[in-house]
Amino acid sequence: MKRSLFVISGPSGVGKGTLVNRLLQEDDSLALSVSCTTRAPREGEKDGREYFFLTKEEFSKRIGEDGFLEWDEHFGNCYGTPKEFVLRQLESKSVILEIDVKGALQVKNSGFEHTVLIMIVPPDPETLMNRLSQRGSETEAELEKRLERVRFELSQNHLYDYTVVNDDLEEATRALQNIILKETFRGDKHD
Repeated sequence: MKRSLFVISGPSGVGKGTLVNRLLQEDDSLALSVSCTTRAPREGEKDGREYFFLTKEEFSKRIGEDGFLEWDEHFGNCYGTPKEFVLRQLESKSVILEIDVKGALQVKNSGFEHTVLIMIVPPDPETLMNRLSQRGSETEAELEKRLERVRFELSQNHLYDYTVVNDDLEEATRALQNIILKETFRGDKHD
């Protein structure tokens, strides 16, 4: 059985986190990578569970030491996937990375032998954009930046190995499970 990196991306509000949690609950051969961030913890978040919370100096030091599979800056904070943490998990399990499009493409180009990119998309972009607009948690300028990001992420779908439409949670979960099974038991696609 092959251990893989399953990189799951998609725009904000599409349900990535819900789908990933379902996969992890139903399949103990999978582990979730925990990202590093320079943003402050939100109420209820615990270091090492939701994120590894680093200072900007610690984050910069890790960049210099090639300590991330990928990293990027979003809305004034840095986020990255810690290389050593993922390598330790790959010793016994396949690993899910729930990261953005830029990070996914960095991981795909990093030379890992078996990386599978999966894009989660809404049934239609308008529904997602309306949902984000109706949350009311952001200023108009912040919302426009987020919507611009949604449009960019959806435009990159053609670079992914698989696309899963999340219009029904059960069907989307089954589709992801089928992709993971297929990729876990197939021959190395780089042969």
